[in-house]
Amino acid sequence: MLARLLLLSATVFAVSAHAQTTFTPQVSEYIKVKASVVAITDVKLIDGTGRPAQAHQTVVFQEGRITQVGKAGKVKVPKEAEIISGAGKTLLPGFVMLHEHLYYTMPAGSLFNIAEMPYSFPRLYLAGGATTIRTAGSVEPQTDLAIQRLIGEGKLIGPSIDVTAPYIEEPGMDIPALNTVHGPEDAARTATYWADRGCTSFKMYMHATRADLAAVVSVAHPRHLKITGHLCAITYREAAELGIDNLEHGFMASSDFEPNHQPDVCDYPTSHRGLQNLPENSPEMKELIQFLISKKVALTSTLPVFEPYTGREVVLGGGLEALIPQLQEREQTTWQRNQGRDSASAALFRKEMAWEKMFYDAGGLLVAGTDPTGAGRTVAGYANRRQIELLVEAGFTPVQAIKISTLNGATYLGRAAQIGSVEVGKQADLVLVAGDVEQDIRQVRNTELVFKQGVGFDSKKLFESVKGKVGLN
Repeated sequence: MLARLLLLSATVFAVSAHAQTTFTPQVSEYIKVKASVVAITDVKLIDGTGRPAQAHQTVVFQEGRITQVGKAGKVKVPKEAEIISGAGKTLLPGFVMLHEHLYYTMPAGSLFNIAEMPYSFPRLYLAGGATTIRTAGSVEPQTDLAIQRLIGEGKLIGPSIDVTAPYIEEPGMDIPALNTVHGPEDAARTATYWADRGCTSFKMYMHATRADLAAVVSVAHPRHLKITGHLCAITYREAAELGIDNLEHGFMASSDFEPNHQPDVCDYPTSHRGLQNLPENSPEMKELIQFLISKKVALTSTLPVFEPYTGREVVLGGGLEALIPQLQEREQTTWQRNQGRDSASAALFRKEMAWEKMFYDAGGLLVAGTDPTGAGRTVAGYANRRQIELLVEAGFTPVQAIKISTLNGATYLGRAAQIGSVEVGKQADLVLVAGDVEQDIRQVRNTELVFKQGVGFDSKKLFESVKGKVGLN
C-alpha cells in the first residue's frame, strides 16, 4: 500500500490555475512560468497588428488573458504578478503557422517514405514559437487528432492544432502513406467521414480534379470548414472559381502558366518550366494575383521548403542537431553534393519571393507555413523561425513578416478575436526573444519563453529534449 501511495504521489499533476489545465510531470518539467498573473516589463513589442514596434512596453496577463499593454511606468503591475524583465528583449505574438505536418519525410531511392513524429514535432513547434498550427495534409489523421486531444489534456507538449483531413488525391503519386480517392463521390465521402471525426479543413493534392474539388466544397462549406490545395491538375484560376479558400506554396504549385495545360492532368515538370520561363513582372502573373484577391483566396508562403542549397544552411534555421545521426550524415552529404548545382532553383526561388510580395502589396491575405517535407532539410520549430527570416529576405519589414506569421494566420482561421496579436482581451500566446528582432531578424532564433494560454514553456530546454530524435519519434 505504501509503495502504491508513493507511486501515486510521484504522478501528482501540476495544475495551472489560469488555464485550468492539469499537466503531467513530463510536461511540467518544461514549464518555467505558471503564475496566474504575469508581467513582462520594459520590453520591445511587435504586436502582430502591423503597427510599428514599440520600445519600453509592459504586458500583463492574468488567467491566460492579456489585461494590460502599455508604456512601462504607466502600466500598473499587480502586486501578486510574477515579473519578467524584458530589457533588451522582444515580445511577439505566438506564431500561427498554416502549412505544418506532424510527420517527417525520408526519401530513400525511388520510395518517398513518410514517418509520423508524434513526440518530437509537437514540442519542436512550440519551442520555435508556433502556438497554433494547421496540419495542411495528414498521413495519420487519427494520430493527429489524438495528439491534438493529448496536448489539450496536458499530457503532451505542443501547439493548438487545427487538424486537416487526409490528402484528397487521385492515384498518381507512388507515396505509400498518401491517401487516394477515386472520383468525386469518393472525395465527398472521405471529406464527410473526417469532418465527422473532428478534422477542420481539407487539402486537395496534385492529381485531384476539378470535380473532386467541387465535391469537397459541397461538403466543407456548409459546415463552415475550409479547403486548401497543393495543386497541379487544377490551375489556381480554376480552383478559385470553384471556391477554394487557400492555395499552398505561394505560386510554386501553379500550373496556370504551363504550356498546353490539359484540364485535370498533372504534368509536374512542365508546370515548373512554365514558372521558370515566366518573367518576374509578367502581366499574366499580375492578372492572376488580382483574380485570386477578388475571389478572397489566401496564399500560404512556405519559403523554407524551397530554399536553395548553395551558400545556405544544411538544415534550415540551424536544426541539424535535431536529426538522428544517420539523417545528419545524409543531409550533410546531400548539401555538399548540391553546392553550385541549383542555379535554376535559386532563380525561381527569388521570383517566388517577389510574387509573394506582389500579392501582399496588392492586398492579398498572405499567411505563413514551413512544410517540413521535401528532402528533409525542413524541420519543425527551426523552420518556423526561418520562414520569418526568409520573408524579410523577400523584402518584407520585420513588422510585416511577424504579422503574416501571426495575425494573418489567425484571420484565416477565423480566430483573430482570440489569437494572433498582443492586445487586451486576447489569449496570452506570446514569444519572448532575447535580442532586438526589428534590428536583426535572425535574433528570432534566440527564443527564451513561449507562452501558450499564459503558461510559459522553456524554449531552449524543449529544443534540447529532442536533439537526435527527429526521424525516430
